[in-house]
Amino acid sequence: MSDVAAGGHPGSAGPLPVRGLLEVAVTHPRDVPGCVEGGADRLAVVAPGASYATAPEPALVSAVARSSGLPVRALLRLPPADGAAPYAADPASLDQLADLAREYVALGAEGVVLGFLDADLEVDVWACRRLLAAVPGTPWTFHRAIDDTLDPVRSWGRVVDLPGVTSVRSGGSPQGLAHGYEDLLALARRSLEVARLLMPAGGLSAEHVPWFAREGVRQLHLGTQVRPGASYRSYVDAGYVRSWRRLLDDAVDRDQRTDWAGT
Repeated sequence: MSDVAAGGHPGSAGPLPVRGLLEVAVTHPRDVPGCVEGGADRLAVVAPGASYATAPEPALVSAVARSSGLPVRALLRLPPADGAAPYAADPASLDQLADLAREYVALGAEGVVLGFLDADLEVDVWACRRLLAAVPGTPWTFHRAIDDTLDPVRSWGRVVDLPGVTSVRSGGSPQGLAHGYEDLLALARRSLEVARLLMPAGGLSAEHVPWFAREGVRQLHLGTQVRPGASYRSYVDAGYVRSWRRLLDDAVDRDQRTDWAGT
């Protein structure tokens, strides 16, 4: 198992990206121009819901991948059955999601987004591995299910040991960064592995970005922040994306110049 819990910096973690990665949630092909013109690096395709996003229609994934020219990751999440835990997985749902994953990749998705918890609110490693086996070698993101686990440090240790994971979206708390920002920042400070994979999400604000960058975090996920009225009823606005692009680039550049000055 990874030594995230001990705060280690294993060599397998690899170097941090030089340039920040800006990912934007997309729910409609009309979101694509704003993302591309604003300077997004990757698109996360989802179907918005009343409580949370679910897996998009394959046709949407195809349209976004063809029109954007950017890497696209599609969410693998079904609405839970009545009475089921939000992040639980069963063999039938995993089979359905595996079929979706294969279709998404065949239609041009660069990667997928997924995450499962077991009855003890631990990362369900078995379910994750079973789904990933449907699309071997495909890079993927563990979504904010990690924020609902009972022991975040142990959960991170389990996630980073899964093959192919390149991003972990987290707000540090089920309530997002409004409650979990300090703990999440401290976790990134303790572990290079966490900083390398962390993609802050769930109420990210501009004031958070320089502090995360200072700890080596290079990935951001944006949703309503880049939409007029902060609503998914609006399409992504290029000017909003461009502002976040500049903010991230400036923060990463400032952190790198500080590191260089200290050597």
